[in-house]
Amino acid sequence: MSGFGHDTWWLIVAKAIAVFVFLVLTVLVAILAERKILGRMQLRWGPNRVGPRGYLQSLADGIKLALKEPITPTGVDRPVFFLAPIISTIPAITAFAFIPFGPEVSVFGHRTPLQVTDLPVAVLFILALSAVGVYGIVLAGWASGSTYPLLGGVRSTAQVISYEVAMGLSFATVFLFAGSMSTSQIVSAQDRVWFVFLLLPSFVVYLVSMVGETNRAPFDLPEAEGELVAGFHTEYSSLKFAMFYLAEYINMTTVSALAATLFFGGWHAPWPVNMWAGANSGWWPLIWFTAKVWTFLFIYFWLRATLPRLRYDQFMALGWKILIPVSLIWVMIAAVIRTMRDQGYAHWTALLVIASFVVTAGLLLVLRRPFSRRAVRKRARRESPAETELPAAVFPTPPLPGEARTKEEARG
Repeated sequence: MSGFGHDTWWLIVAKAIAVFVFLVLTVLVAILAERKILGRMQLRWGPNRVGPRGYLQSLADGIKLALKEPITPTGVDRPVFFLAPIISTIPAITAFAFIPFGPEVSVFGHRTPLQVTDLPVAVLFILALSAVGVYGIVLAGWASGSTYPLLGGVRSTAQVISYEVAMGLSFATVFLFAGSMSTSQIVSAQDRVWFVFLLLPSFVVYLVSMVGETNRAPFDLPEAEGELVAGFHTEYSSLKFAMFYLAEYINMTTVSALAATLFFGGWHAPWPVNMWAGANSGWWPLIWFTAKVWTFLFIYFWLRATLPRLRYDQFMALGWKILIPVSLIWVMIAAVIRTMRDQGYAHWTALLVIASFVVTAGLLLVLRRPFSRRAVRKRARRESPAETELPAAVFPTPPLPGEARTKEEARG
């Protein structure tokens, strides 16, 4: 924390601009990479016309959205309708200011950390910013003056409340063993061992929660096309729609960077690269950090190409009945082991690793059971109505071919 607050004004501006450019370029590449990866996974080519091998497709889509006519439906609340995309986009960009990209480096003779700023409660501040971004989605659905966007906004509210609780509980164990809520100090605490090996249940819970938090498949229920047309942004077009799209991908990048920061050592080099003496100095850590972020972005694309969308009751049960109880149990176990470490217990690391794998195995077993074939067949038999004789029609129906209409007609 002592390395922050001493930069000159031009260096602060340069780092802020660099973060913004990094996010915009990441979004452009991520959109193209997602379409290419999904195409190959689904045995099709994906975009291959705009530019060499279709590499300029994201740029062409951005220009198209910017030049499209902005359409504002009648009956909308105009101030809120225009502010909603801004409320979603600005917190998404601001949250990345607390993510450490690397250690201290020299920029034109000035020593500065590769991070815009830091706070003693930086992780909680990022979580709060993600919650503020949800207001943009809710207000967009409410201000549109239409039923389907409103339903999408309400779904998003319930979704974020459900999965932010589990996400916050997954952070608790990291705070316990790092001794801080500062992102730079959490990275420093993983200098020798990454927390993913010590706190595996927290990582699994966070991995599921971050997909639900960003409204991505298979948890993209607020914008379920088959039920809600397009969800909360049904009435949006042109740049306003592009801002929602930008916010979604920036949020994906932010939670991926947070996963790398909290559980995978941040900018520290992976094994065996870390055996090289200069792997964690200079500008090299920027490469390791970017590679970790893109690994999690690939997981997002992989899930979208692989898993179908969950039902809403399955989705809510997953958060409230599985993730939150398991997280509470794991936090208590981790707190007991942390107390044993403070009391001088010598083998706390082995005990923590064993408890971590046992709780993770139990969590995966619980996650698998509701979606197993036996459970699905049992649920289908329980929910299927009993076969009973259909009641006679209370309204006249036309006769089948060759069938007499009534006894009176047949008699006549």
